[in-house]
Amino acid sequence: MEKTDNQNADSRVAMDGEIGILARRRIEAGIIAPIYEAMREEIGEERAQAILDKAITKAAIEAGRTFAAKTPGGTNLRTFQELQDLWTQDDALVIEVTKATDEEFHYNVKRCRYAETYREMGLGHIGHLLSCNRDGVFCTGYDPRITLERTQTVMQGASHCDFRYRLNKDAPEQQK
Repeated sequence: MEKTDNQNADSRVAMDGEIGILARRRIEAGIIAPIYEAMREEIGEERAQAILDKAITKAAIEAGRTFAAKTPGGTNLRTFQELQDLWTQDDALVIEVTKATDEEFHYNVKRCRYAETYREMGLGHIGHLLSCNRDGVFCTGYDPRITLERTQTVMQGASHCDFRYRLNKDAPEQQK
């Protein structure tokens, strides 16, 4: 079952006035790029990437918490799955869902416009920091019972991304 935003072509806004994540990432990258470049020149590539990773990780966890706070009735893996429209909006991802249950959500990304966008912007070398690294920590911020296992990404040269989200029912729920 492939999904693109063509299924929701009439709607440019996925939920509650939110712009799609691809549009958001392009804007953020345009702001981050000159700051990152200045950091890289001053403190070196490795240190600049570490700072960028730390800042974006923190922002992703907080974004997950913000989305969780807007989720009526609390969070779970099904409500998390409903958020995927934001990431696929504007044909940002072409995905093939292989499993979607209350406890597991698996899909493969066959096309990633996030990777394409960062490469076009000359930011492919940090694209994994700008987008991919957010995935596992966003879900933790959204609901700490959700974990992500992923072994490869298009961003780093693989043929596809393999997302495997799981809900650990025994883990404590997020404090409200």
